Amino acid sequence: MRQKNRTKKQSENQLQHRIKGQKTINNSLSQLLETLGDRYQIAMKLSLWRFSHTVLTTFCLLGLTAASGPESNIQGMELKIGIVQRFGSQPTAKLQLEPTKGDRLKLKFLAGNKQQTLITKNPVKLETVMQALPQSAVEEVVVLGTYRTFETAEDSANKWRSQGMEVEIAQPERWQVWAKRDVYSTPLLRRLLLQNIQASIKEKVYLDTRVLKQVPRVSWVVDGKRYSPNVLEISTDKNLIRVNKSEKQEFARLYAGRLNLQPNAYGTYTLVNQVPLETYLRGVVPYEIGTDAPTAALEAQAILARTYALRNLRRFAADNYQLCADTHCQVYYGLNGAAAKTDRAIASTRGKVVTYKNELVDALYSSTTGGVTASFSDVWNGDDRPYLRPVLDAATNFWNLSKQNLADEKNFQKFINIQEGFNESKWDMFRWHKETSLEDITKDLQKFLQVKNSPHAKFKTIQAMAVVKRSQSGRILELAVKTDNSTFLLHKDEVRSAFAAPRSTLFYIEPLNKGKPELWGYAFIGGGLGHGVGLSQTGAQNLANLGWSSPKILQFYYPGTQIQVFSKETKL
Repeated sequence: MRQKNRTKKQSENQLQHRIKGQKTINNSLSQLLETLGDRYQIAMKLSLWRFSHTVLTTFCLLGLTAASGPESNIQGMELKIGIVQRFGSQPTAKLQLEPTKGDRLKLKFLAGNKQQTLITKNPVKLETVMQALPQSAVEEVVVLGTYRTFETAEDSANKWRSQGMEVEIAQPERWQVWAKRDVYSTPLLRRLLLQNIQASIKEKVYLDTRVLKQVPRVSWVVDGKRYSPNVLEISTDKNLIRVNKSEKQEFARLYAGRLNLQPNAYGTYTLVNQVPLETYLRGVVPYEIGTDAPTAALEAQAILARTYALRNLRRFAADNYQLCADTHCQVYYGLNGAAAKTDRAIASTRGKVVTYKNELVDALYSSTTGGVTASFSDVWNGDDRPYLRPVLDAATNFWNLSKQNLADEKNFQKFINIQEGFNESKWDMFRWHKETSLEDITKDLQKFLQVKNSPHAKFKTIQAMAVVKRSQSGRILELAVKTDNSTFLLHKDEVRSAFAAPRSTLFYIEPLNKGKPELWGYAFIGGGLGHGVGLSQTGAQNLANLGWSSPKILQFYYPGTQIQVFSKETKL
């Protein structure tokens, strides 16, 4: 089932064709911009300048300076966390905002051209109402790609930028790369861009067009009067606000800082929590690793969570905030779960981050590696990080990864069937075996391909599947699928999106007949939960129980790194 390798000559011809095609796009766009006026000509020139590596780095540094003051003082830095994303996507969506006992809510908004402030001791319920438009409106974007993760989307975005295009990363549901809306801002520009890309490079891009007859608006009632502004600022005297998405009081979450309800890029709203960095960590560490973990593991998690937040402030630039509150970023549920033990771990590591050559590391971590950590490129597209590489997740090195390479299928299957000796051996998700019917596999795969707008989505039956390429850490790099319609490859982390069964890409498959002549389905046999890159939260706890310190744990999972207090000299 392996696809035949193309000849060197064919590869060279294809590369030349791609380069020629991209030049055609740039030339066509430049001509178009010149015709339409100076505004677009300037935008294209800015595009070529803005996205060089140097300017990207400068942008990040300026972003930090703006957030934390002229001295880049991490102690006073505030983050913008989207705690409720896409509010209003469901017409019946409701949110209740509540002050704590003895406090009151302050609601600031624009009424006409004047700022108005309402103060109330009572809960305020935000409700979504659909507002009919006087006439239909058209919203559209050029979608350049759809991806499971931000990391892969960002790699794609950087490639488009290197070719001179203005792009932005969005998350309407899955991560997407869009042609930047304020540059490609007219129907003519968007269609010419789309036409040139499709004709010259054969990329799978498309125009996502929505005709709107009504739009969601958020409204609420205070003292018998209803209000419905587009932007709302919420604060309290004590800087504590409860947010409840349910009718039941026990589901309310307590957030420190202030809240903003603001429009996003998808025609809905985001509730954003503005919160100091160190306070934010109080709502992350307990939910990411738990409050019962040993102290050294909690300290390691706190340092990583701080590093991750500072390095990833750019994720939601399209929506005017920085981080989300779920597993697409870090789980952040406010102060309900804060505990003395996790607070001590955060306080004892205050300001500390993990760096490599004085630059913040890509502080990736997962629940359970399955016995071996992965390289960055095992899971996502983009350049490898020297400190993210395969490490045997065990206190003693009983398997030589260089001599018993897990890219070899026999070695891999032998490795995945070893149960003992690993840091994670006692955890449920360390090893797993899941049998799934062909019917369920087909439904999952069709849904995945449809979301990606893939031409392979039109198949009816799966005829065979096989792993055709693994990385040195054993992660699946290519999984071939043969259907009645075509044969195609799933790459890297796509495999986890395409099927419900695997909890990671560290697995092999076996066909199952269940006593019948035809194929019934497949067994997914593997280990680990999550991407497996960087620290294992379960493995770190075992090492801490063995007496390892937090610096030793972090240097084990991120070889060659250092722990230092963040300062204005630290590179993002």
